[in-house]
Formats: sequence, structure tokens, C-alpha cells
Amino acid sequence: MAPSLFEKINTLISANLHALVDNALSQNSVQVMDEYIRQVERNLDALEDSAATVGGTVKTLKRKYEEFASAAEKLDRDIDTLILKGKDDLAGAAQAELNTKQQLSQEYYQQWQDQEVQYQKMLDMRLKLEGRLTAIKQEREHLRALIELAEAKKVTTKTIKSLDDLSNVGDAEITSLTDQIRTRLDQEDARLDMATRNLSEEVEEAVRGSEVERQLDERRKRLLGQQGGQEASSSGGQGQTSAG
Repeated sequence: MAPSLFEKINTLISANLHALVDNALSQNSVQVMDEYIRQVERNLDALEDSAATVGGTVKTLKRKYEEFASAAEKLDRDIDTLILKGKDDLAGAAQAELNTKQQLSQEYYQQWQDQEVQYQKMLDMRLKLEGRLTAIKQEREHLRALIELAEAKKVTTKTIKSLDDLSNVGDAEITSLTDQIRTRLDQEDARLDMATRNLSEEVEEAVRGSEVERQLDERRKRLLGQQGGQEASSSGGQGQTSAG
């Protein structure tokens, strides 16, 4: 994702909805909220395009890693066969090729993991941005109704700068509406906080899980190799005894 897009989206996500509503209220207009909505929608489209590109890259890197890892495993088995047949020259050439494939496999793996983390972050940003968009659209309608109600009841809206000011005009209906808006904005902020914490934990767990899986796979291969060596040694010993 381009740094400029990343920064714009973070700014939109972290926007103070209370301040946005108060700003609209002080201007006695929802135009400031409309502008925020337009910015979110534009950047949401750009984010989805970028996420699709990165998601495609993740799939490509994963496929490349699996191809090279599979080829390396086959080549490793072939080298053992060549050594047992006494074809050391071919085994040496195959070993050099194996080293290259293993290196490429590891590079593709690391790139895959890095892009996967980036992809998950972008998906999370999309969810957060969509949540912000839904919330502000809802509050836009509530605030518009509140402004119209205040005008109808001859409240001097020119002197009102925030929801706190409006809740103190002495009208029960207006106070109730402002309290409802404030409560919903607080809930939206709380949801954003929870989503941020949850994603950080999920990304960390996904990366850690992939590393553990790789370590176990290496250990499994080593143990199976040792077991095969022991069986070969045992078979060799029995053959010598029979010959004696």
C-alpha cells in the first residue's frame, strides 16, 4: 500500500467523531460530515484495490514457495539415491541445485509471510473504515433531524458549538437526542479500540504459528531421516551376520 494512502486511511479511522459532529453542529449544517463521508468512500475504494493486489501477491508467493519446497524435497531424495549408486559427480551437481532451491524456497517463504501480515492489516483497515462510514452516516441523519428540531423550536443554534451546549438548552426532546448521539459515538470508539487490539493479537499469532509449524516440519524431517538411517544400519548388520 502506498504510504500516502496508508496515512490518509489511518487519519480517517482515527478521526474524532465527537469533534466532527460538534463541528457540523457549530456550522448548523451536515456538510462537514458529508465531506468526511466522501473522503472515506474514495479511500475505501482505493484500499480495496490495493488489498486485492496484495492478496494476489500473497497467493503467488505461497504457490512459488510450495513449488520450490516440493522440488527441493524431491531433489534431496534423489541425491541419496545417487550417492547409494556411487554416482558422486551427479550427486554433487544435484546438491548444488538443491542448495539453490532451498535458498529460493526460504526467500519466497519470508516474502509470503511478510505480505500476508500486510494483507491482514489492510483487511482490518477496511473493516474499521467501513465501520466508521456506517457510524457517521447514521449520525448524519440523527444530527440533521436534531438541527431541524432545534430550528423548529427556535433554539439559537448560532451560539451552539457542541453536543454539550445543545444538551443544556432545557428541552427534554433535544437533550434526549443529543445524549443518544453521544452514546452511539462512544460505542463506536469502543468498537474501534477492540478491533485494533484483536487484530494485533491475531496477526502476531498467525506469524508465530507459521514459524512454529516450520520448525516442527524441520524437526519431523530430521527425525524421520535418523530413523531411516538406523533401519539401514540394522539391515546392514543382519546381512553381515547371515554372511558369517
